[in-house]
Amino acid sequence: MNQSVKQKNGKAGKDAGSSREAEGRAHALSSVRNIGIIAHIDAGKTTTSERILFYSGKVHRIGEVHDGTATMDWMIQEQERGITITSAATTCFWKDHQINIIDTPGHVDFTVEVERSLRVLDGAVGVFCAVGGVQPQSETVWRQATKYKVPRLAFVNKMDRMGADFDKVVADMRNKLKAPAVPVHIPMGAAETFNGLIDLIEMRCLRFSEDDQGSKVESVDIPEELAAEAEAGRAYLIEQVAEVDEELLEAYMEEADVTADALNAALRRATISNQIIPVLVGSALKNKGVQPLLDAVVSLLPSPLDVPAVSGHSVKTDEELSRMASDFEPLTGLVFKMAADKFVGKLAFVRVYAGQLKKGMNIYNPRTKKRERIGRLLRLHANAREDVDVLYAGEIGGMVGQKLFTTGDTVCAENDPIVLENIEFPEPVISMAIEPKTTGDKDSLVAALKDMADEDPTFHTAIHEETGQTIIAGMGELHLEIIRDRILREYKVQANAGKPMVAYRESVSAKGEGAFTFEREIGGDHHFAALTLAVQPNAAGDGNVITFDVSTKVIPEVFRKGISEGISDALLTGVLGNFAIIDTKVSVVGGQTHDSDSTEIAFRSAAVMALRAAVSNSGPVLLEPIMLLEIETPEEHLGDVMGDLNSRRGRIREIKASNDLQVVRADVPLAEVFGYATSLRSLTKGRASYSMEPQAFEPVPPNMTDAILNR
Repeated sequence: MNQSVKQKNGKAGKDAGSSREAEGRAHALSSVRNIGIIAHIDAGKTTTSERILFYSGKVHRIGEVHDGTATMDWMIQEQERGITITSAATTCFWKDHQINIIDTPGHVDFTVEVERSLRVLDGAVGVFCAVGGVQPQSETVWRQATKYKVPRLAFVNKMDRMGADFDKVVADMRNKLKAPAVPVHIPMGAAETFNGLIDLIEMRCLRFSEDDQGSKVESVDIPEELAAEAEAGRAYLIEQVAEVDEELLEAYMEEADVTADALNAALRRATISNQIIPVLVGSALKNKGVQPLLDAVVSLLPSPLDVPAVSGHSVKTDEELSRMASDFEPLTGLVFKMAADKFVGKLAFVRVYAGQLKKGMNIYNPRTKKRERIGRLLRLHANAREDVDVLYAGEIGGMVGQKLFTTGDTVCAENDPIVLENIEFPEPVISMAIEPKTTGDKDSLVAALKDMADEDPTFHTAIHEETGQTIIAGMGELHLEIIRDRILREYKVQANAGKPMVAYRESVSAKGEGAFTFEREIGGDHHFAALTLAVQPNAAGDGNVITFDVSTKVIPEVFRKGISEGISDALLTGVLGNFAIIDTKVSVVGGQTHDSDSTEIAFRSAAVMALRAAVSNSGPVLLEPIMLLEIETPEEHLGDVMGDLNSRRGRIREIKASNDLQVVRADVPLAEVFGYATSLRSLTKGRASYSMEPQAFEPVPPNMTDAILNR
């Protein structure tokens, strides 16, 4: 390798110069691609991933989702339901490039898998159904990718299906996602006539052989009847890229028809800067268009060298630090997922941003302030493993047996620590009680729930104070159903589960104040603290804010940490029904100290009681989660669907026609949609489908509040 350098005793030699790569690397940093496959459920993500593995030589037989044989859907629950539940990671190679792929779920209950995957990826492929276009979960995953500034390609899949409309999907992307989508392919035909595509960069027609599962790609001249459409498409592509790339604009001003190399280079720059979303086309199920997609991943998406250096802050000084992608920077990595593996035990998925992660080395966790030795390192392929001695900068792999690490933890060197920005996860919206069938299952159930909570940050467990029951909480009915199924099958624990319950929240509707004086003798010592708090509503979705509106003479700095912790504790249990308080501003507006008796314990206790008093005086309200439903139904059943939504307290946002179906978008309280799939099937004789995602928390109607609190 040209850029490799000599290393001695694990350190860069003097001849390293400005090189970023160690001698042991199999692939240069510039040829590494870390990508995710993201989409709405049933758009064809896993089918596309399976073809990528087949054509790159990673597997020698194409697995199918509908047969339960997909390599990336390896969990028994995934194979039975034909959906992706957990992100599967794999590594394959294409044209001497190493491509690390994460295939993410499309179902909204498992959106956390998308969130944490996008946090560590350099690029993504958004898969869109040529018939369905931009669907609700498409919007959710697109927003997540935008949040992390991930460069993307769009792959319009299922062009072989009846009703496929490539132009409509591109228009949908521009209108609904506000994405600068520009086609680099145009399809040849649609539905049963779809037989290939035109590459607008190379201006060639690509056809895919039927007799060897599309392995052979034939490049031929563009048919005469499509020449004008292809010329217009290329001209539009050049114009769009030239608008955002000065280098191509100069070439375009000199000569209208720029070279393929110049166009490709400019398109790569525009893609990496998120100014253009190249749109490709194909049908993964029919083995068409996947090799050009792999070519585009290699030529257009960024390597670790093309993305900004990862930033974090110093453990000691809080100053901002950055680490560029280099094998010779101090070790910097992020644990983005935990998994309990029956063969290897606790498995931590890690993205190495800088430095080298080596087997046998000591790594430092700045959250726990402890070091731990690495026993095994793995390269991942779905649920198969390959032992490696080192993971280099830019790579994704697994650490086995690390006891101190959890999702979102930074992996670094103890002598040069850094803390990377953590991953934010949504709060659960649904819960249910669970208990072991026998006393012998009790310990096993506790261990199983702990394992799954470690794996999944959106899955919470708690003991109900009054009943002593174990309560599990998650993102939806399917989420909890999968958890329950895994307890039985994977952990062999017999357990009884109650009916799902809504995870309500509390907030305040007005301004108010509360005060409390804590004065008590504990263990022979006097403790004193007096505190006055003011609360008021915060904007929906903005969370809780704690501020101090008093001088340090009134409340000295030494007590402020205890007060903040007391307020935070009190916000976890409201005053109406012990539900967490959200979207509330809390201000410390007054207080009193004693020269010798004031303690942090006293102020922490006073903060808890003062907050409860302040919330009680501020019009406390009960909030319920509201879901956005998108229902696709034949027109003859539209009236029944609408009537049913009205009976469920639904608010209709819009109704529009899509092909031969009516699409209804409505906001509906989560409490009203338990078992909705069964009801919808009954209303429409099985012809309608729906998707659902959390939208916001809204006040429960006053006439229903008492019934909920007294249930």
